[in-house]
Amino acid sequence: MSQTPFQKFISAKKNSVVKEAFRQEKKQARKEKNAYFDKLKEEKYQARMAKKNQSAATNTKAKNLPSGKTNAPKTGNTTVQKSANPVMPLNKYIAHCGVCSRREAIELITKGLVKVNGKAITEPGYKVQPADEVNYNNKKLFVTKNLVYILLNKPKDYITTTDDPQGRKTVLQLIQQATTERVYPIGRLDRNTSGVLLLTNDGDLTQKLSHPSYQIKKIYEVRLDKNLIQADFDKILNSLILEDGPVLVDSLAYADSRDKSIIGIEIHSGRNRIVRRIFESLGYDVKGLDRVMYAGLTKKNVERSKWRYLSEKEIRILKYLNESKKKSSHNPEAVSAEKEIKKTFSGSKKSDALKLSNKEIYEAIGEQEPAKKQKEPKTIKPRKYKTHSEKKNNSIGKK
Repeated sequence: MSQTPFQKFISAKKNSVVKEAFRQEKKQARKEKNAYFDKLKEEKYQARMAKKNQSAATNTKAKNLPSGKTNAPKTGNTTVQKSANPVMPLNKYIAHCGVCSRREAIELITKGLVKVNGKAITEPGYKVQPADEVNYNNKKLFVTKNLVYILLNKPKDYITTTDDPQGRKTVLQLIQQATTERVYPIGRLDRNTSGVLLLTNDGDLTQKLSHPSYQIKKIYEVRLDKNLIQADFDKILNSLILEDGPVLVDSLAYADSRDKSIIGIEIHSGRNRIVRRIFESLGYDVKGLDRVMYAGLTKKNVERSKWRYLSEKEIRILKYLNESKKKSSHNPEAVSAEKEIKKTFSGSKKSDALKLSNKEIYEAIGEQEPAKKQKEPKTIKPRKYKTHSEKKNNSIGKK
């Protein structure tokens, strides 16, 4: 029997119940989607690791072959083998082996816990030769060849350390499935600061991105407890002075034109809690701080608490980032010119510096002002068509 005559006696569902069911459906679908992509990422990583282990096994087999026997095809040219481990300081060698950081390695060496060729070495600057055998805790160390580069969208309540004696949550817990190598964060973010964080086991890249001479830029989104007034806006731009010296801000803007409590700030200083201290010195309370860009890397397509591997193009860009600035810092002429400019502009406001003429600026640098190009005189071409008044005057003249 048909149930249609009884439909009027059945109470229809409320709109709120229907919306909540639809919302839960979408949430479940999103969860299944994220689980699928996480599984796919893990499978790709396992396949890549298996491929690397297979190539490493073939390399060890080739090394164990007797002298004069190789799997390589015979050719007329002789091949020269390069040393796998170049000469490097002992503390750097230990860091590249994935034991600890360079600073911690210095402590291990000075305590006599590291042995080279069976002898305890207490000098961190000792040069490790390719044929040397380095031991720590009765284990032979090998340089890590599997370099890993991970970009993490850090959430709040996580600290950027490799281990914490107080048992707090660390960022390494978020990337447990990413790699089995010992990775560490480049730079630090506060516990209550979120955003882009780079983790790697590449010691050279870590040293480069952490060194102030490369001027690595960072962009933050700051949420304040009240609107930032124009007077304080100008103070921040005009080299605000804190207890540990002046702070140079590269750029400052309101992130939302309707809400002036949300600020975007671009800075290259790596001092501790520098962004928070800038606004706190002017009487503002920072309610939220999010790093949206670091060294050209953004958190696009990376959800909070999620991570991804860097592409080869991104790694290549990072390794050659701001090389021109590093070279100019070693140029004595450029350094002396920069010092002269600082002496000339010291004690003057930004507005006063902008009032200087080009001639005064070039005199301060010690260079000659380039000659201005003379403009060629314009030739007035006759018009092709006459105006109505000209035609009228001509007709009157003829009469």
